[in-house]
Amino acid sequence: MSENPALETPPAGNTFPATLDVAALLASGWRPLAFRQFILKIHSRCDLACRHCYVYEMADQSWRAQPRRMSRAVADRTAGRIAEHALTHELGEVEIILHGGEPLLAGPEFISHLVRTVRGAAADVGTRVRAGVQTNGLRLDEDCLRLFDGLEIRVGVSLDGDAGAHDRHRRRADGRGSHAAVAASLRRLAFGPFHHLFGGLLCTIDIRNDPLTTYEALLEFDPPSVDFLLPHGNWAAPPPFRDPASSATPYADWLIPIFDRWYGSAAEQTEIRVFREIMRLLTGGVSRTEAVGLSPARMAVVETDGGIEQSDILKSAYHGAAATRLHVLRDPFDAALLH
Repeated sequence: MSENPALETPPAGNTFPATLDVAALLASGWRPLAFRQFILKIHSRCDLACRHCYVYEMADQSWRAQPRRMSRAVADRTAGRIAEHALTHELGEVEIILHGGEPLLAGPEFISHLVRTVRGAAADVGTRVRAGVQTNGLRLDEDCLRLFDGLEIRVGVSLDGDAGAHDRHRRRADGRGSHAAVAASLRRLAFGPFHHLFGGLLCTIDIRNDPLTTYEALLEFDPPSVDFLLPHGNWAAPPPFRDPASSATPYADWLIPIFDRWYGSAAEQTEIRVFREIMRLLTGGVSRTEAVGLSPARMAVVETDGGIEQSDILKSAYHGAAATRLHVLRDPFDAALLH
């Protein structure tokens, strides 16, 4: 999943333009904001068969035509394109997120090569690169954590709550649940020498799960942050249990008890991004994520074949919805800014 905050808050008032006539916008003096985050799909397959996965289970089935792993040629060119973009826009810092599918399937050698290559190219233009990985946690063993420690890669893990909540969707291909294995990996990450790598937990909401039980199950691993992901949907295919013709608000109703618990606890140290971003908007600020508010998206996706894509949120809409027809082997990221 690619739902990650931008590194830097856009200038006040710089929200998504009211028109998509790019030529007219440029003539009026409008300029797009540079990408600050790059979601790198280094492996296009997964070792889970999650029922709610937007990559494999929704309208866009373009993963079927993707190579399983990003090639070194695409990785090297992606590194050059990131450095080119950073130089053009004088960016002091950017972020890369290793993503999939399941990124750990790409293997330690490829991960090490990619991160070192991106950092090397960016360093040549004076840009620092922060790195993170979003994983389902199945392969997060000691060797993997030592690799991430050496490469300074922050780790986000997907966990949907306790065993019952998590295994409702996040199952192996043979139907077995994955909670026990993920919990074991999280204990290695959260309660040992690698705790400093822990970026947080990503929890996809299923309103059939009790909200406070879910939240408390996440807190058991002492996460620095929790990101509650709303299930993707659109007008043609609404999120589960959401009737567009009804005034009912099932997802708000599910989140409110968690908010009350979180906001009412002075000792609570866990950051919950969706709440923080809504609070920023309510107090006159701008959001730092494409999931809340109208701030410009500051992220680009690179698929395993080198294609440059838009946010994965669009994959719920129709086949090819996130595609731009741009490719790192021939196009700079600036071309995507004007798409």
